[in-house]
Amino acid sequence: MSPDGTASRIAWRLATVIDVVLETPRTRTLVLDVPGWPGHRAGQHVDVRLTADDGYQAERSYSIASPPEDTRLSLTVEQLKDGEVSPYLSEALHAGDTLELRGPIGGYFVWDIPTGGPLLLVGGGSGIVPLMAMLRHRDAALASAGAGAREKLPVRLLYSSRRWDEVIYRDELTSLAEKDLTLQVTHTLTREQPEGWAGFRRRIDRAMLEQVAWPASEQPRVFICGPTPLVESVASTLVELGHQPALVKTERFGPTGGAV
Repeated sequence: MSPDGTASRIAWRLATVIDVVLETPRTRTLVLDVPGWPGHRAGQHVDVRLTADDGYQAERSYSIASPPEDTRLSLTVEQLKDGEVSPYLSEALHAGDTLELRGPIGGYFVWDIPTGGPLLLVGGGSGIVPLMAMLRHRDAALASAGAGAREKLPVRLLYSSRRWDEVIYRDELTSLAEKDLTLQVTHTLTREQPEGWAGFRRRIDRAMLEQVAWPASEQPRVFICGPTPLVESVASTLVELGHQPALVKTERFGPTGGAV
């Protein structure tokens, strides 16, 4: 093993499903026990490998939803139409089942308390997962630090979903924002809105970012995750608005999901 633990991180491990949490009709969180897990940073991901009876293997990458403070690892999986791996993870696995994974992977799209703020998080669809790990890490790390610590690390989250029932972690996001005045959560629903909806009802655009995002003069740390079209549009718009490119970190998936 190298001094930085690389061999440990890339080794395949057998994880056991401890719990399965229904997040939305198409999304579930797998809570895993991973013996020998080396720990991770908020924003990192793992590779998951499935092996069929005939020996065929398929691998996919999934962002880690749990904060570094948790003893269990959580992966939130959205079932994709015609997907090869996500239907099995989101429908077939139950408590007591096992799967193979390796990680943590990634050192670019990560945030922890020493990185500082203010923090601007922009997500689309299941792109909320690594951003939620950051929010959970911030909440856990500052739980006993007092209001002053939170005021030094304020956060704004702009989250785009198609419909209200597709908002992943909806109740938890509401609860976090209600108890923490330094966390601002803004939703935009692009396809369908519930009766009485007073929020945004379009894809994220320049006018929305000007209204919701920190001004560039505040030099926020920016993390954007979601379908490729959303990520590219938001990142380029923020740079046009004066944000430093070095402070704008992106993670994307797709090409599907461009309608978020």
